[in-house]
Amino acid sequence: MTTEKQELLLTGNVESAAKKAAKWLLERKPVKTLRDWGISFSLWPPHLTTSCCGTEFGAFAAARFDSERFGLLPFSGARQSNLLVIEGTMTRKMARAVRVVYEQMPEPKYVIAMGACSLEGGIFWNSYNLVLASEIGIPVDIYLPGCPTRPEALARGLLMLQQRIRGKTAQAVVNT
Repeated sequence: MTTEKQELLLTGNVESAAKKAAKWLLERKPVKTLRDWGISFSLWPPHLTTSCCGTEFGAFAAARFDSERFGLLPFSGARQSNLLVIEGTMTRKMARAVRVVYEQMPEPKYVIAMGACSLEGGIFWNSYNLVLASEIGIPVDIYLPGCPTRPEALARGLLMLQQRIRGKTAQAVVNT
């Protein structure tokens, strides 16, 4: 008499159950806290300079301010980055490129708009060619006023974004 081994046969959508379990696990307190901490200190913006605020962004990345100690490392590709820094004036032609870059970024993605030109147009407020981030459908997380925005303000805005990512409340506009 042969004994047959009984095997357990699971039916149903295993992929759906695995996704639900992973989502449940990622939303638990210790795992979520660690994940949010890791995201907040690995913000990688693509190298995308739209106007004169790019020099201030470059100064922030230089030795005096050292953006890498804040967890910000400028990256070359949009598909590996998660932070878009709109650096001042955006023309219609550049807005198309910014929109493509934003759509290629993986989730979670964040946006910092720096400079008076990205807020309300700055000195180019009556130009036919100026486009604001809100007009092309890009949600902005942090606005940094100034013309040009100082590197210190960018550092403060980055710290506020990190607090927001980690779940702490942060003010939306940095006043310097």
